[in-house]
Amino acid sequence: MPNILRREDIAFLLYDFLDLEELSRLPHFADADRSVYDAILDSVEKIAEERYQPHAQKLDANEPEFDGERVYIIPEVKEALDAFVEAGLMGASFDADQGGLQLPYLLQTAISAWFSAANWGTSGYTGLTVAAGNLLAEHASDAQKERYLRPMIEGRYFGTMALSEPHAGSSVGDIRTRAEPRDDGSYRLFGNKMWISGADHEMSENIINLVLAKIPGGPPGVRGISLFIVPRYLVNEDGSRGDRNDVRLAGLNHKMGCRGTVNCVLNFGDRDGAVGYLVGAPNCGLQYMFSMMNEMRIGVGLSAAALAATGYLHALDYAKDRTQGRRLADRDPQTPMVPIIEHADVKRMLLQQKAYAEGAMALCFYAARLADEKRAGDPTAQEKATALLDILTPIVKSWPSEFGLRANEIAIQVFGGAGYTRDYPVERFYRDNRLNHIHEGTRGIQGLDLLGRKVPMNGGAPLRALVSEMQATVHAARAVPAFADMAEGLEAAINRATETTLSMGSKAEQLGQEAYLANATIYLDMLGHVVVAWIWLRQALVAHEKRAGGADDALCVGKIMACRYFFRYELPAIEAQCALLADMDTTCLDTAAEAL
Repeated sequence: MPNILRREDIAFLLYDFLDLEELSRLPHFADADRSVYDAILDSVEKIAEERYQPHAQKLDANEPEFDGERVYIIPEVKEALDAFVEAGLMGASFDADQGGLQLPYLLQTAISAWFSAANWGTSGYTGLTVAAGNLLAEHASDAQKERYLRPMIEGRYFGTMALSEPHAGSSVGDIRTRAEPRDDGSYRLFGNKMWISGADHEMSENIINLVLAKIPGGPPGVRGISLFIVPRYLVNEDGSRGDRNDVRLAGLNHKMGCRGTVNCVLNFGDRDGAVGYLVGAPNCGLQYMFSMMNEMRIGVGLSAAALAATGYLHALDYAKDRTQGRRLADRDPQTPMVPIIEHADVKRMLLQQKAYAEGAMALCFYAARLADEKRAGDPTAQEKATALLDILTPIVKSWPSEFGLRANEIAIQVFGGAGYTRDYPVERFYRDNRLNHIHEGTRGIQGLDLLGRKVPMNGGAPLRALVSEMQATVHAARAVPAFADMAEGLEAAINRATETTLSMGSKAEQLGQEAYLANATIYLDMLGHVVVAWIWLRQALVAHEKRAGGADDALCVGKIMACRYFFRYELPAIEAQCALLADMDTTCLDTAAEAL
């Protein structure tokens, strides 16, 4: 068994937990049904097992190289990407009139999870392209869509986003790349970009860079940022590939993980200026880019969850086969050793991994379901989905990135000394997953976004929408005697989180914004734990109902026990966090730099 992901877990999330088939009743998704979804998943599983997973270790050991002229990547990467494109997967969630299959984003999320778990380095190229394509689908002109988006959906062009600069990092308001207008309506870009994944290789006809830059004379800071299409090769009027644009690779960054996705330093305008085309209106670039960034934030959370899930499956398989020690009550050294999965502490570690990995995966799939409702639901459903996505996006990005990484750490521990060697992939999963803390905004940035922007947004409407959804689950769980204690536990956690939030808001008026946000990351973890507890209780209710109907007992019992583990071992952590937050502790804020 490849131990990439378990099909039964994916089916549980898609069909039982989130009712993918219900989306087929929406007019926008009416052309597909479960038979189509399952056929696609069959193809995805086959490609992931045969084309992606086999070269994952080789790619990690042989990362892309730049000889000063071109980038070299092992040939298996392009072979895998070609298989992905030939299966039509690049266009899975794009609208039919754009050349896509017009399938739910929820299904696209399942597709992405398989490939991320199989080989995150190779999957990065298509993930970036789909996200860049979605931005163009939402904000580009019809002519730009025809020239750049359609070839991306066809898999002939790949895409990237170029935000960061060496001096600015996440502070995009301080970028210096400038875009000078020309009489023909195009622009010439001059500047440097850093940490740009997938921005230089020979595996596609063209690479479409979506670049943030400032038009001279525009407003200062983030209000003066515009968004540009800057292709690696110019595109002629007939759609053929033209001359090389003035976009040059200055060098590669070499990271601890995800080493197969080429990561670039780009120079724009070393000669006459890189030709770029404005997307939408001037000075609205950050607003447009956020549509891609928010999608990528969900994608980062999904990658973290997928790496945690495959690490868990590898650890589980190893624990079933590895014999060591005997039961504590058995003192006879002649007794055969038992598989380590029989030891209570190994079960604890496996349950902890399962609770983190499968909880994170369910959270990401739930966010994808909301994205479908926002895209194709009725006005009431769209309004509700928008509010929930507003409050959940920073959690979806950060909670899996934090606790999925912990799951990978625990997987190494289950393997013992073998886990630290490259004979097994769990150390690679850990290195890969460590990058998700940084991708698309650090954990600290997500905390500031959640507490500083999303919680007070629209008078607190997104938080109220979330609380309402969680309270509905509490009500449903109370009707099941076996879950009554967890229903009470979730309600208490919701009340504690709500009271803490209100207390912080009132104290912020006296203590100021800096004190209010000083512990935003703690708030992110706290609310994230409450949300994941809710997600687990929802899953447990579905598993209970399936079990009563005669479904796979092992799958259902596993979900219920992981839920119980989370409520007993994990959720109590919010008490200390809420106490710290409610006190508006300023220890970190007050510590002088000289004291560190």
